Amino acid sequence: MSRVSSNPISIPKDVEIVRLDREISIKGPLGVINQNIPEEINVKVGDGYLAVKNNVQTLRANAMAGTLRMLLANMVKGVTIGFEKKLQLVGVGYRAQVNQNKINLSLGFSHPIDHEIPYGIKIETPTQTEIVIKGIDKQKVGQVAADIRSYRRPEPYKGKGIRYSDELIVLKETKKK
Repeated sequence: MSRVSSNPISIPKDVEIVRLDREISIKGPLGVINQNIPEEINVKVGDGYLAVKNNVQTLRANAMAGTLRMLLANMVKGVTIGFEKKLQLVGVGYRAQVNQNKINLSLGFSHPIDHEIPYGIKIETPTQTEIVIKGIDKQKVGQVAADIRSYRRPEPYKGKGIRYSDELIVLKETKKK
């Protein structure tokens, strides 16, 4: 059995778990998330904990048990406190602005970029050069941050572009004659 899946997940008091046949639904103060359960995995909902076990001892079942356990732990964390990613815009004239369900980015191109905000994600811009992405689904928050960053990745000579707030950009030295 996976070492990761052998640890039970503790469930806070304000989180409600509903298990249907091969699907589990986790409801908390911030929202609801659903997850399908593979056939070779069994999820036991106890009093104040959640346990993941293999039905069969195969390499795939072992890997899926560890993966499912972490997905469920992230779901519990997401519906209680949520997830957040911060992006910074570095460059002259680079700015971001949120308009209803779109984020408008000026990144030095000849045209502004409008990025559609997906359902379940909340984007804030405390300043024109900061973007804060929040949500209850860790994968979706990370994917939206990666999509926005892909419009203008940090370049290695001046460091201009969109970067994560905790990202370290190593600048290259320019050519010398």
